[in-house]
Parts: sequence; structure tokens; C-alpha cells
Amino acid sequence: MSLFIKFATNTIFCNNYLLKEMAQKPSIPKGTRDFSPEIMVKRNYIFDTIKSVFRLYGYMPLETPSMENLSTLMGKYGEEGDKLLFKVLNSGDYISKVREETLLARNSVKLTNKISEKGLRYDLTVPFARYVVQHQNEISFPFKRYQIQPVWRADRPQKGRYREFYQCDVDVVGSNSLLNEVELIQIVDEIYKRLNVNVVVKLNNRKILAGIAEVIGQADKIIDITVAMDKLDKIGLDNVNNELREKGIDEEAINMLQPIIKLEGNNADKLNTIETILEKSETGLKGVAELRKVFSHIESLKVETEVELDLTLARGLNYYTGAIFEVKAKDAEIGSITGGGRYDDLTGIFGLKDVSGVGISFGADRIFDVMEQLDLFPKDTTTSTKVMFVNFGEQEEIFCLPILANLRKAGISAELFPDSVKMKKQMNYANKKNIPFVVMVGETEMQENLLSLKDMTTGEQTKLSPEELIEKLK
Repeated sequence: MSLFIKFATNTIFCNNYLLKEMAQKPSIPKGTRDFSPEIMVKRNYIFDTIKSVFRLYGYMPLETPSMENLSTLMGKYGEEGDKLLFKVLNSGDYISKVREETLLARNSVKLTNKISEKGLRYDLTVPFARYVVQHQNEISFPFKRYQIQPVWRADRPQKGRYREFYQCDVDVVGSNSLLNEVELIQIVDEIYKRLNVNVVVKLNNRKILAGIAEVIGQADKIIDITVAMDKLDKIGLDNVNNELREKGIDEEAINMLQPIIKLEGNNADKLNTIETILEKSETGLKGVAELRKVFSHIESLKVETEVELDLTLARGLNYYTGAIFEVKAKDAEIGSITGGGRYDDLTGIFGLKDVSGVGISFGADRIFDVMEQLDLFPKDTTTSTKVMFVNFGEQEEIFCLPILANLRKAGISAELFPDSVKMKKQMNYANKKNIPFVVMVGETEMQENLLSLKDMTTGEQTKLSPEELIEKLK
């Protein structure tokens, strides 16, 4: 072998080795997921169920951009929420406009403010409030909308917690009526009955929490108290008390909180007890009165889902001012799968004062996890095609295509295998897709104008006319 050939051979070998080394193994960011067709069919079952109930109560669809200006998002979710916002770098040479001393200071917060003006939405409520203010002259109030879109949070991924996930929100703004709270509980009741998920609705009122902070002499610490109490299920009572101490709340106030946190009994008993505790707080008593009215309507409507007054429920978002909701699955170990509340002046931060709203958000990803864990999806949800036609050749294709068209016109999902290949391959395809019926058309069938239909579950075969096939599959 000549020296040149050796050199060329070694060069080709080295290049191939480098290409293999440089080839990047495909991956996705932590906290995000791909959804296969089989999973998407199930997810769409959830979305379709939720949408159908939203529409049943007169709510209309809305979509907003994935990105919002950071000025829209910042300061709306509290300090912890602001830290979880995904920021988007400005386009172009964004570093050139940053002073050298800012870069050398290594202050990530200040630097981010200089190089980023946009962020991925954290939830759907704040963008909704922004939309209402921008379009207030086009909207008829009360404005009832639903919105089903992804949101993003720079959180630590763990079981049941993702960085990208879908929310299914339903809100009504421009009305102070407590009938809206009642309607939202009815919506929760109807959706989870249709999904066959056994849930409990936890209900509280931020006015009661404000009253509690007031009577224990810590009115200025309401946010610290609610943020800590909201973690009770996750970190336990001792850790909640430790967090309260760290926030500067004295022992006397913490001791006064204990019987409230541990309060037991039915809803009426709890309301009576807390009413006595809050007798000197006008705000707290107003919250009690609001909850009494909501519970009264729920009882008269005979809502089947359990609704429980939970005085430890705080929901940390700063914009809630009245009723707060949380829904948990009874038969699965996972966090809340639905939550929300009333916000009396969320639009005020955008310049539109005194427009009250209330809404709830269904966590589609967590609902999916619960339904998958408990095997609650209907078996036919995974079936996208009702019937497949086996492809025996060109003449059979010509015969089958008009029949396929008529099946689809009748609302029956049908497909013809695209290639005339071995029967085993075509039947394997039908099995993998869980297609319940297969039609076989050969020379005999074409002469008789009949179709051989095979039930893939039972193995039974029958001959039908095209019209009879439509009737059977309907």
C-alpha cells in the first residue's frame, strides 16, 4: 500500500471517528416531556372533557402569547414566583449595551434585567388580566373565558411537577357575585364525575386568613403566614412553625395559630368556631359570611363532590383576595390537581380598577398522571382508527377507496394500508394501533360487492355490503 493511500485511509478513519464523537445524543430539557400518539389520545380525552363542560356553562375560548413582557409578569406571583420565571434573552447583541461594571459585579438579577425584556408565561391568569385591560372596550362584562395552553416554571423537576405543563383555566371577571364561586364548584364536580376521578374540593377565604393574622397581632405578616401555612401538607406542622419563626413571627402569635391550624369538625362547626375567634375582625367575619353563602348554595344544589372547609389552605399567590379553591384526588398520592380563587383587583395593576374576578385552573398533566395511575381512561380512548382495509393490490385499492370515503362521511374513522405488502405485516400494524376491525377485499368480494369484516377482538368474520358495514360500525 502506497504512503498516499495509507494517509488517505487514516484520514477517512479519523474523520469518521470524529463525526461519531461529535454526533450529539438527542435529548430534551429536564422537566419537559414528549407525548406519543397513544398518550396524546388520552390527553385529548381530558382536554375535550374539560372543554365540553366549560362550554356547557357559557365560557368562551381565548389564547394569549407564550411570551409576555417581563413588566407584565414580574411582581404578580410573590418573591418565590418571580424566581421561577423563565426569562428570554433579547435579540441581537444584547451584551454590548450592558456596562462593564454590571458584568463584573456578577449580580444575575441586575444583569437579567438588562439583557431580558420578555419571559415565558408562569400562568394564564395574569396574561388574562392583561388581555381584559387591553380589550376592555370590546368586552361584554361579566366576561367568561376558558383557556387551555402550556405554561412554564423554572422549578426543580420532580414527580408530578414539571417545568412545562398545560393549564386549563376558566375565569369570569366583572362580577362580585358569589354565584360565580358556586358555579366553579359545579364545574369541578361535573368534570371529575365525567373523568371518573374521586376528588375533594378544599375551600377557604383569604379574608379569613387576613382576619386570623389580624387577631393574632400579625396583620403586616399576612403574606409570610399564608405562604408558610400553604406548605403544611408538604413539610408538616413543625416545619411550618419553624418557617413562621424565621419570618419574625413571635411565639405567642404562633401558639394562637395552632388551634386554628388543627381545627376539626364538619364545615358548619368549623365556621362557627372561626366566627367566634374572628369576632373582632371585620374582614375575617366578611370572609366567614361569604363561605356560609357558598356552602348554602352547594348544599341546596346537592353537589355530589365533597367540599371541605380547610383553614390551612392559603394558596401562596398574592393576587387572591376572597375564596380560594384546591382540588385533590382521594385515591392517588399527588399534589393538588385543580386550584384557584377570587382576585378583586388583579386588573388594577394594569390600570383598570375595581374589576373583580374569580377562576380556577385544572392541571391537565397531574390529572393525566392520576388517571393513568388508577387506570381510569376508557379503553376506546386509545383507538384512533375504527376500521382498516387490507391492501391486496391496485384493483382492490380502486374498489375500496370510495367505500372508505363513505365511511368517513358517516363519521367513522377508517384507513387503507398504503402498501400492498404481506398480510402479516398489515395485521401487525392493525394490532399495534389497537384497530378493532379489519376489512379484507379480494376478487371474490369485489365480484359479490361484499366486504369481509374481521373483529380483531373475537376473531369473528362476517360478509357485509358497504351499507351494512356503515350501519354496523356506527
